[in-house]
Amino acid sequence: MKTNYEIDIYQQPNIIRRMIQENSDQIMSLSHELRSWAPRFALIAARGTSDNAAIYAKYLLGAFIRLPVGLAIPSLYTIYRQPPAMKEGVIIGISQSGQTPDVLAVLAEARKQGAPTISITNDANSPIARAADHSISLNVGEEKSVPASKTYTAQLATIAMLTAYWSNEERLIGELDTLGALTEQVLGQNHVIEKIARCFGSKNYLVVVGRGFNQCTTFEIALKIKELSYMVAEAYSAADFRHGPVAMLEPGFPVVAIAPKGQAFSDMAAMISEMKPLNPDLAILSNDESLLSQTNMPVRLPADLPEWLSPIVATIPGQLLALYLCQIKGYDPDKPRGLKKVTLTY
Repeated sequence: MKTNYEIDIYQQPNIIRRMIQENSDQIMSLSHELRSWAPRFALIAARGTSDNAAIYAKYLLGAFIRLPVGLAIPSLYTIYRQPPAMKEGVIIGISQSGQTPDVLAVLAEARKQGAPTISITNDANSPIARAADHSISLNVGEEKSVPASKTYTAQLATIAMLTAYWSNEERLIGELDTLGALTEQVLGQNHVIEKIARCFGSKNYLVVVGRGFNQCTTFEIALKIKELSYMVAEAYSAADFRHGPVAMLEPGFPVVAIAPKGQAFSDMAAMISEMKPLNPDLAILSNDESLLSQTNMPVRLPADLPEWLSPIVATIPGQLLALYLCQIKGYDPDKPRGLKKVTLTY
């Protein structure tokens, strides 16, 4: 029988299709307002998995809107009570439950200062949704598993939609329609990923390496593996990995490398070449056949996957890897120890 976590994972293609269809008009209207507001920066408040979605927003809004984007420090609002000036920016709160008190505190202070606010949540009636000037609901339905899967990719898809419509670039808007099919394709790699999990399953440590838009993917995959298999899973940019952590590698050390084709590909290909003489157990997520031929653990991403959308698709093999590692180690993915579905931080 499938676990709730597995059911949530396999719902993602249809959820993303429906969400794009249902939320397009709202996000298009909001984007018109954003262009008229012309904010000088964006500040994003989030926690946990949503913080990884915020990293994706940091890259997309920086690349396509040319907007400086920062991640809020919630303790400045809740513990130190010394919030920064925010009036000239747009403030975005991301929370799956919409209940996180410190994210709510950032939005409340922003409105107090007169800054426009946006929330992205899965509960249109939550405190965070009600606190924002504009609330975008993910509409993914109840996520029954404790670890986030479909709510995370829905957050990324929402951020991609907001970026595409705000930029008003027809290419980006058109590529959104491919997301449902792209996520469906990658789910077909489940048997390959299960074999990788069997190879990695005897270890208690792992490294995930990526670059550029997929910085968020490295963090999210590592988080899911920590939550479900209790392995020490560390996430690194390829650039940061070279600055010391690469020294950890030794024969048999498990590594997941995320290397879709695009502008960051050449650096990831170089990073993989630098790692190979150290003989790690290397799983590569890519849509470049030459690179995939360099490992006995290839995970094929869709050939026509746009780089800017690749984090939405590349995250899914990581969700499956976390599931299979959890099961191989004899744990229940629906009952990870010490975790609750809604975590309240102040």
